[in-house]
Amino acid sequence: MVDTSLYAAFLATAFALCVAPGPDMMFIVAMGGRGGPVTGVLAALGVAAGALVHAVSAALGLSALFTTLPVLYHVLRWLGAAYLLHLAVKAFRDRSPLATEEHGAASAGPAGPGRRRAFWQGAVTNLLNPKMILFNVAFLPQFVNPALGQVSWQLLLLGLTLVLMGFTVDASVGLLSGRLSSALRDSRRVARGLNIFSGTVFTGLAVRLVAAPK
Repeated sequence: MVDTSLYAAFLATAFALCVAPGPDMMFIVAMGGRGGPVTGVLAALGVAAGALVHAVSAALGLSALFTTLPVLYHVLRWLGAAYLLHLAVKAFRDRSPLATEEHGAASAGPAGPGRRRAFWQGAVTNLLNPKMILFNVAFLPQFVNPALGQVSWQLLLLGLTLVLMGFTVDASVGLLSGRLSSALRDSRRVARGLNIFSGTVFTGLAVRLVAAPK
């Protein structure tokens, strides 16, 4: 189904891409820092869910819509930026102490991003990033051997591999950032600092999405 030599090269290249710090990883660090280890892992799962949709779309050729309808790219880009700015404003305005996940239920105020909400925010943030579709279109075909046939299945396998590898790395990062923040979150000053860090990350990701349209 796939060219084994190309697949081996793909694994090495994909791993290098997954461990390199990027927007998704920064998002997950911010979510784990505010909500704890489980929140960080669920944010990574949400990002992976969005990446899975992009991978399937690339395999089905849906990305061709960007060629015929370039306005769709810009609509998604601005929607993604607006959503990230929305998350940034919420983080900047949140002045409540961030409860640890062990004591979150007993906390009087909101305890950072909820676990279910972290998943959906990760998924939506990734889905509204049209560059993910373009990345799949530009990257995955380099490791496809048309002579083997079933190009769409080869693309799908490569996409699924990339999603799984990315989730493994991102979940580890979310878990680590959550554990580090849990040890510090009892301090109101540290909690406020984590909120400011999250808001800054979300704002930076929004600016990055708007400033580089291609």
